[in-house]
Amino acid sequence: MNASRRGVLGAALGGAAGAAVGLPAAPSAHVGPAHATPAAAAPAASWQQKWAPTASGDGLGAFETVEDDRADSHPAGHPHIYAAGNNWRFNMHTVDRDTSTDRQRQEVTGLRTGSSGYLKWTQGQTWRITYSMYIPSSLKATTTFTHIMQMKQPGNGTSPIVVQSLRRVNGVQTIELNLPIAGVLVGRTGLDPLHDRWTDVDFQIKVGNGMAGSVRWILKSGSTTVIDESRTGVDTFLADRVRPKWGIYRSLGDTSGSLQDTYLLLTDLRGYQLV
Repeated sequence: MNASRRGVLGAALGGAAGAAVGLPAAPSAHVGPAHATPAAAAPAASWQQKWAPTASGDGLGAFETVEDDRADSHPAGHPHIYAAGNNWRFNMHTVDRDTSTDRQRQEVTGLRTGSSGYLKWTQGQTWRITYSMYIPSSLKATTTFTHIMQMKQPGNGTSPIVVQSLRRVNGVQTIELNLPIAGVLVGRTGLDPLHDRWTDVDFQIKVGNGMAGSVRWILKSGSTTVIDESRTGVDTFLADRVRPKWGIYRSLGDTSGSLQDTYLLLTDLRGYQLV
């Protein structure tokens, strides 16, 4: 099963996907005199793999930090985050509480490359993350926030820059991508068809302040593209750097009765930089 996920996400990393985040245009054909020597073309930008951990080999060492029940609210449930075969698993129980007791959080952050090294996403850089996620039917969309991926500036109290969320809209379960500091909804699609199966995620971001940023968000279920949405001219930077987070982070304020014991699985995490 994981091999099929890897096949989809390991396809050529270029073409239209690159164009969405500002790949330089291909050089035009030389049109000077026939005897002129063409100038050397600048090398085309390309995606270079920078991060390729495995759950079975790297475990939680794949990440910069691990936020597993940081309030120690449910010792009997430890560990909530762990490697299970080829997958990273995030368990969430209804009794779990974060340090802010109106919400729950079981998340990992960052892309670790060694015992003391991790990737830093800074202004002007373009990054791409691909992975597969398994969302069970017990992990439902809610009337308040349920985030399963975030991009943030490291540090306490910083606002999210990007969130991939499970949200109920007029009673319908959806999955969406939002840019909170830009005030932009990138896209939204139904969650029900993605329950209890593997979904491939392809997320691209150009880190830029003001209107210098861009994002692309693609979800695939098998060979079907569920959603493919891009935004340019958006704010994707606060200060310092941008750091990804994965897991379950949800409010207890849901009014739809959707909160229950649940989990999330991730596999085949890959990180690329456009260089």
